[in-house]
Amino acid sequence: MGSRIAPNRYRTASLALAFACACALAGCGSFTETLQRGYVLPEGGLEQLPVGATQEQVLIVLGTPSTVATVNGEAFYYISQKTQRSAAFMPHEVIDQRVVVVYFDKDRRVVRLANYGLKDGKIFDFQSETTKTGGVELSYLRNMFKGFSPKMLTQ
Repeated sequence: MGSRIAPNRYRTASLALAFACACALAGCGSFTETLQRGYVLPEGGLEQLPVGATQEQVLIVLGTPSTVATVNGEAFYYISQKTQRSAAFMPHEVIDQRVVVVYFDKDRRVVRLANYGLKDGKIFDFQSETTKTGGVELSYLRNMFKGFSPKMLTQ
C-alpha cells in the first residue's frame, strides 16, 4: 500500500504554512530602522554653557567637536545626522541633521551658541529661532547639510 496523508493533517499543515507566510510578510511592513550618526547632544548640554564660558568648559560639557573652523573667529562644530529606512534592503534616508556651533571670541570665551537644522528647506537656528540670510558661514553650513536631498535645502 502507498502512504497517504490524512485530509485533516494536510489541511492543518497547509494552514500552518499559510499562517507562517502571513506572519513573515506582516513583519516586512512594520520594519523601520533608525540610525543616529555623529555627535549626540547631551540632555541640557547647551543650557550648561552660558555666554562667557571658557573653551575648556565647552570641551568638558560637550566633548571634542566634529570639526573646528576659523571662518569669522574660532568656532566648534558638533555634527549629527539621523537616518531611517523602511526595509532592510532599502537605502537610509536622512530625516534630521543638526549642527551645534559654539562661537568664541579672541579670548576663547563663548560669545554665542547655535543649533542649526533645516526648517521649511532653509538652514534655521533653533537656539535663536532665526534663519541665516547670507555670508561666508552660510556657505560653510550649506556644505555640512549636503547629506539632505537638493529639494530639501533651498537657496
